[in-house]
Amino acid sequence: MSNPDRFGKRGLFAIFPLIGIAFALGGCAVNVPPPAVTVAAPPQWYASLPTSNSANSLPHNGSLSTLSLWWQQQNEPLLVELIDAAQRVGPSVITARANIEQARAARSISGGALLPLLDGLGSVSRGSVPQGSGASGTSGAGSGSTIATTAQLGLQASWEIDVFGKNAATRDAAQERLLASQAQWHDARVVVAAVVAGQYYSFRSCEKQLAMTALDAQSRAQTSRLTALAAQAGFGAPAVSALARASAAEGASRLIQQRAQCAVMMKTLVALTALDEPLLAQKLERSLLVAPDGQPQRPIVNVASVPAQALGQRPDVYSAARYVAAASFDVGSAAAARLPRLALLGNIGASRTRVSGMSQSVGTWSFGPLSLTLPLLDGGVSQGNLDIANARYEEAAGKYKSVVRLAVREVEEALVNLQSTADRASDTDIAVEGYRASFAGTEARYKAGLASLVELEESRRTLLAAQGALLSLQLERRNAWIALYRALGGGWQLDASAELAQQK
Repeated sequence: MSNPDRFGKRGLFAIFPLIGIAFALGGCAVNVPPPAVTVAAPPQWYASLPTSNSANSLPHNGSLSTLSLWWQQQNEPLLVELIDAAQRVGPSVITARANIEQARAARSISGGALLPLLDGLGSVSRGSVPQGSGASGTSGAGSGSTIATTAQLGLQASWEIDVFGKNAATRDAAQERLLASQAQWHDARVVVAAVVAGQYYSFRSCEKQLAMTALDAQSRAQTSRLTALAAQAGFGAPAVSALARASAAEGASRLIQQRAQCAVMMKTLVALTALDEPLLAQKLERSLLVAPDGQPQRPIVNVASVPAQALGQRPDVYSAARYVAAASFDVGSAAAARLPRLALLGNIGASRTRVSGMSQSVGTWSFGPLSLTLPLLDGGVSQGNLDIANARYEEAAGKYKSVVRLAVREVEEALVNLQSTADRASDTDIAVEGYRASFAGTEARYKAGLASLVELEESRRTLLAAQGALLSLQLERRNAWIALYRALGGGWQLDASAELAQQK
């Protein structure tokens, strides 16, 4: 502690060169830019591109609004409502949002390490002092002593000057992790939207299958009733009546099974959206009046860009790249931790002592010491931390490359499935129409006594299988579009202005 009266102006000016040196060394901080991790992406899409007359923009031209508004373009208002509800309560979205807050707090903590620290100090003490050391003419509580009260109040500052960029690298790593967590939040929303849409369309397909199964069961029951009447009147064999009853029982069993499957899908939608089941059932029933009749979904985009361009809009790829950058900054921080550290201390305070009615006040301040710490022996701790940071960087780089390869595969698979469903659509429609005409003819011949019940049931089963295949194809095509929506990032895009605002 230095008294300003004794320190004088010469001492004050003498400390300025040390402060200047500290700032100069701080300007020499070693910035550690993240090295680029290259991935050998295919130069083009090798899967057949889905044919479309859509005039939507390519995904890499910056016009991604058509992707984010794709659900609104499907003429399914209830689906949009269900996706919004699921994104509000989805555990993955909630976790991702919490991770953003944690990453933002970590960035604030790491950024604070670059600034000076200021602590307030205060103390009060009371004790006996020999009469010779206090004010004269006072009498203490005991013989030969007096009571003294001392109060102290002050400020103490400390600043670790980031000479080699250790704290700056830690701050930059925290910033990269914040950007990664924000992208992961978008990715979680895309995943939830895709899951809800897939479940919604599966439920719609199940409802259509249920209606078809109900009509089939009704037809089988009618045939069984007529066959039983004919057998009772002596115009039919008992074996034929037994076959008709068996067919009716099979149809009723299929109906019960299909109804149970739809009920299970309803429970899944309730769990995803957290809506009350009666309310959700009411909404689904009302939406049937305006829902499209099994038409394929509107195309997302004309996918004609090379993978390296299209994959730039995926939040998981962007997040993985940010983690690589963060790991690189961690390597720089660990390397700088092995170098000397420079710190500057300072304090200012006031002290007041009161002895038997008389008081004395003293003000003090000091700059320094300007301390330099040079690590010599630490048992290999700093080297071990550096090795760990390097290993984590290699891990992050490997994960990034894996994410890119997975993204390319997902887009390719979605394109293959889309083209496959498009190629099979006309053949499936022709098969359904042909089997429907065949069943109508067989049914007419059966009623005229020109065809057996065995022929009728065989024709019925063939028609039922063809109708089921058509519904499955329609659902498969919808799922392929959903997979492509998810593979292309779901309309996510990096808002540069928002990113810069968050960095400030």
